[in-house]
Amino acid sequence: MSAIKKALSQLLVELPEKVTLVAVSKTKPATAIVEAYSYGQRDFGENKVQELVEKWETLPKDINWHMIGHLQRNKVKYIAPFVHLIHGIDSLRLLEEVNRQGAKIGRKIAVLLQVHIAEEETKFGLDTSELETIFSLLHTLNHVEVKGLMGMATFTSNQDQIRSEFNHLKKLFDSFQSSFSPPPILSMGMSGAYQIALEEGSTLIRIGSSLFGSR
Repeated sequence: MSAIKKALSQLLVELPEKVTLVAVSKTKPATAIVEAYSYGQRDFGENKVQELVEKWETLPKDINWHMIGHLQRNKVKYIAPFVHLIHGIDSLRLLEEVNRQGAKIGRKIAVLLQVHIAEEETKFGLDTSELETIFSLLHTLNHVEVKGLMGMATFTSNQDQIRSEFNHLKKLFDSFQSSFSPPPILSMGMSGAYQIALEEGSTLIRIGSSLFGSR
């Protein structure tokens, strides 16, 4: 059994029902994606627009491509026609640009709103008041579909802190849940902390190194 197949099998056994596994394939060759695809994996995450477009053009068209990196407004147009889910909407201006590009091609684009939950200033994300502003304006944005929230915990070995940050995001998610398009998505948890994220209610985890090996 290959390393990817073994890791994928172990991850899928751990996942509760209705939790989505996004295989973070950034920087990985197409051969690694094809191997995971051959074992049934369909959701893959990329953090650079150019790499995402190149892989979309050459790999099977039933792959669900997730844009998981920081997205610049001037690059939305390149992924708007095909992206399955944009994870990192961290400003109203970015959401408005996604809506504008969706309107151009007659497509409703699914997104997650990124909440700043970490202590690190380098992390992107919205605060509660910015979330409230966006939800008050959603009725004017007809070509985006807000599916839920996502957040990245502080990069730390302190599991209590990570759990606290995930718990905070889950409470926000619950308070806004009636505003999300079904089924609502709560994305939190990566290779280092996905078990805690699952315990705190995550419905989507992003796994890279645990699946494909370290970069």
